[in-house]
Amino acid sequence: MAFPIENKLVIAVASSALFDLTESDAIFKSQGEDKYRQYQNKNINRPFAPGVAFPFIKRMLSLNTAFSDIKPVEVILMSRNSPETGLRAFRSIEHYNLEISRASFTSGNSNYQYLPGFNASLFLSANQKDVTEALNAGYAAGRVVNDEVIEDDESDNELRIAFDFDGVLADDASEKVYKSDGLESYLNHEHDHANEPLSLGPIGELLRKISYYQKREKLMRNNDSSYSRIIKTYIVTARNAPAHERVITSLKDWGVEVDEAFFLGGIDKSRILEIIRPHIFFDDQMTHLKNLRNVPAVHIPFGIANS
Repeated sequence: MAFPIENKLVIAVASSALFDLTESDAIFKSQGEDKYRQYQNKNINRPFAPGVAFPFIKRMLSLNTAFSDIKPVEVILMSRNSPETGLRAFRSIEHYNLEISRASFTSGNSNYQYLPGFNASLFLSANQKDVTEALNAGYAAGRVVNDEVIEDDESDNELRIAFDFDGVLADDASEKVYKSDGLESYLNHEHDHANEPLSLGPIGELLRKISYYQKREKLMRNNDSSYSRIIKTYIVTARNAPAHERVITSLKDWGVEVDEAFFLGGIDKSRILEIIRPHIFFDDQMTHLKNLRNVPAVHIPFGIANS
């Protein structure tokens, strides 16, 4: 019987996002493909260090334990390596006991076109070109951007996911008003359209799927008071009143619940995110990501903010 990939919440992750490939990339760029191949073969049993997306992927896979009856999460390794040089990535996966058994190796070629074949709800990579092409083709994708890799402290079993709103969860319709007409017109526009939900943005469907399991966890908690919820979701947006109401309207229309929402109105997002300590944060504007410390950050190069 065929594996039911269509029933899974699938995250496609490039080896450049899952692992720290700084040393490998430097050898490829400075010495060429043959030396790179020799280097990977020589170090095949030396595991890569964890990369920016590693804590998020590890925590996502933990949902298969929480929901052991259906094992909802599937992670696909998407690599531009050849099958031969990709062996080190799979041995690293085995070293860290990650439940990842499926992969795509495209020997230097783009791989975003295979995302629908894997039913992927998200593609994470450090490659700007791959992410942009995936987004342009209509797939949810983001580029990991941290210069430093954040180690998972493993002090709890939570999965904390934080999102910006416009250009991430929602489309950029409101952002276009702000860019073209300025702040005052934008606030008036959002006030006048507060009861009109925005359309889903590039990562909105991912939150809808995660929200389904949040609702299941609430039922599990209701039935068993000792159950400790795993999934926590947050919105951290530069919106503030009166533009906040349209966020709530949109979430209701999408059938989505989040645990906490922060309407910061220009306050530096890092002040809140460094308290939340999310395992991943999605934002469409690099200006909100460049000051982050100890927060795995993903840039969504979507919409007018990235034109």
